[in-house]
Amino acid sequence: MPPTPIPITVTPELATAAGAPPAASLATEHLDPEVRVPVDARGIALTVLAVIAVVFALHLAQAFFVSLLIGILFAYMLNPLVVYLERVRIPRAAGAMLVLAGVVGALAIGAYSLRGQAQAIIEQLPEAARTFSTALARLRTNPAGNMQKVQTAAAEVEKAAAQAAGGSAVSRAPATHVVVDPPGFKLNNFLLAGSMGVAGFAGQTIMVLFLTYFLLLGGDMFKRKLVRLTGPTLSNKKITVQILDDINDSIQKYLFMLLATNVLVAMLAWIAFRWIGLENAGAWAVASGLLHVIPYLGPGVTAAAVAMAAFMQFESFSMALLVGGTSLTIATVVGTFVTTWMTGRIAKMNEAAIFISLLFWGWLWGIWGMLLSIPLVVIAKVVSAHVEQLHPVAELLGGEGK
Repeated sequence: MPPTPIPITVTPELATAAGAPPAASLATEHLDPEVRVPVDARGIALTVLAVIAVVFALHLAQAFFVSLLIGILFAYMLNPLVVYLERVRIPRAAGAMLVLAGVVGALAIGAYSLRGQAQAIIEQLPEAARTFSTALARLRTNPAGNMQKVQTAAAEVEKAAAQAAGGSAVSRAPATHVVVDPPGFKLNNFLLAGSMGVAGFAGQTIMVLFLTYFLLLGGDMFKRKLVRLTGPTLSNKKITVQILDDINDSIQKYLFMLLATNVLVAMLAWIAFRWIGLENAGAWAVASGLLHVIPYLGPGVTAAAVAMAAFMQFESFSMALLVGGTSLTIATVVGTFVTTWMTGRIAKMNEAAIFISLLFWGWLWGIWGMLLSIPLVVIAKVVSAHVEQLHPVAELLGGEGK
């Protein structure tokens, strides 16, 4: 028969005398202590200062970095053609020269073919300004116009307020108005500034062409050098090769998407402008396709320009709104559906990251920054996806489940 257990009551005093910790201490041992996250204030301050220094350097050397990045993008875009010529036994130097000459020649032929329409648009600018000012004056003087009604109502309100306060109003001295006469417009200064801007743009274009040629001439030389600089380990070399291949693939797909969407915008705009009856429809369609490269800003500028041209031609605000709205609708539909869908498949990024990149680079470099923002954020996404320390950046830039 097993022995019967004898119940023993253990008091806190007995437990303390036996060397056991008190009950209160036993309870507090299971509580989580206060979590304190160490903060490296010096490291954070150095990081902030380094970011500010980099942003300041990018802004200060804008002309250099913009030319460099545009040359690199052109080299990525034209490299497949040079590789194809190299496969058919044409030396790389001659192939790069032929490709660049072909691109410049095609642009020159296109500009020359549209010179008549472009000249007609330029010659109509003074007449457009006069027509617009005349229409505004007619709208102001029209008794049945909305602007005249608003002015009449405001005058009646002021008259009623003056009559209500007429008995107790204190006579005041008439106010003295100081008119500052701005300096007159000087055509010589305007032409000088315009010629200097054209000369600077031409010089930057020549620099970009030379840079593109030398990058095409080098071929895979820089790729091999970067792989060699990563170190002797095979894993680092494989990661570097994969990063460069992914960047090359993403940039070429993005540039192809940009070309396809701009051509689509130009074709749809030409069809719509011809159907409406807008003069110089070909030149305005080409301008729509070219300005569509600039996100958000380009379509707005195009819509305002074609609306002004339509108002000058038809002398009707409704026709101006129709043509401008058509241009803006085409750019919006293509940009919302085609461009967004293709960019999502190519870059696999969320729309918020793309828009924030547009804001930042547009603030830093203006129009050129908006042009280069998406390729830069694509490169950042590819690099951060392959570097373990930068995986949080890739997670922030990536879309849902990507």
